[in-house]
Amino acid sequence: MFDTFAEWDIPVNDSVTIHGRSGGEGPPVVLLHGHPRTHTTWYRVAPALAQAGFSVVCPDLRGYGRSAKPEPDRKHEVYCDRAMAADIVALLRNLGHSRFAVVGHDRGSYVAYRTALDHPDAVSRLGVLDSVPILEALERAGAKFATAWWHWFFFGSSPHAERVITADPLAWYRPDEQAMGHENYRDMTSAVTNPATVRAMLEDYRAGLTVDRAHDEADRAAGRVITCPTLVAWSAKDDMEDLYGDPVAVWRSWVSGELTSARIESGHHMAEENPVQLAETLVRFLG
Repeated sequence: MFDTFAEWDIPVNDSVTIHGRSGGEGPPVVLLHGHPRTHTTWYRVAPALAQAGFSVVCPDLRGYGRSAKPEPDRKHEVYCDRAMAADIVALLRNLGHSRFAVVGHDRGSYVAYRTALDHPDAVSRLGVLDSVPILEALERAGAKFATAWWHWFFFGSSPHAERVITADPLAWYRPDEQAMGHENYRDMTSAVTNPATVRAMLEDYRAGLTVDRAHDEADRAAGRVITCPTLVAWSAKDDMEDLYGDPVAVWRSWVSGELTSARIESGHHMAEENPVQLAETLVRFLG
């Protein structure tokens, strides 16, 4: 796994060190995982991008995997997307990249588009996979959404979530070793069986329902949009189309740059379930 990639732990500020891997040469692209995965979810996509001529960076987001898990705060700002986006910019600068493409899946897509909104001079291209802006999701959160995505509200507001999950994390997340691949499975299960990781991941969701939503509202009110070329891609066997119809239509008011789309023939974890189509899609988009 990640045969030719370097593995590292890089401080991005006084309290946060980011763990991850990087490899390849060429235009830089950072790949951001979702919940409850770690950077190893990209273990088949990242080498394909490196082979296609890109410098590929795969970090564990703050709080996830083997990255730092700072103490949460009452306002949930420590684990908000804005803080995580600042981590990514600092990480890439440390690796020698002042401008880069960023691709995020699931929760990682929120960090990716926040990076593009907060640091437009740093982001050359944006890819968002299996998501719509968090504000758009919450404004559309009717009974259908709440039934299918109840975990958002359990994670984000229940005082019992941490106790319930840490009682038996593998029963809660039910990871499939055969589908994930052994080393990817081992990295993810090592993370979620750490109570500090569970607490941090819950803080990510708590920030999503509060401060992240507020940041999106402020951007929309101020007319701030994503100016770089943007790829919106989603899993054909997930529920994105069922919930939103055309996901691109939801993103359209958030992007002033070129907007392209792709439908990946997979379930939710597209990097593991259909890495070939996803890698081909990203290579075409990244150019």
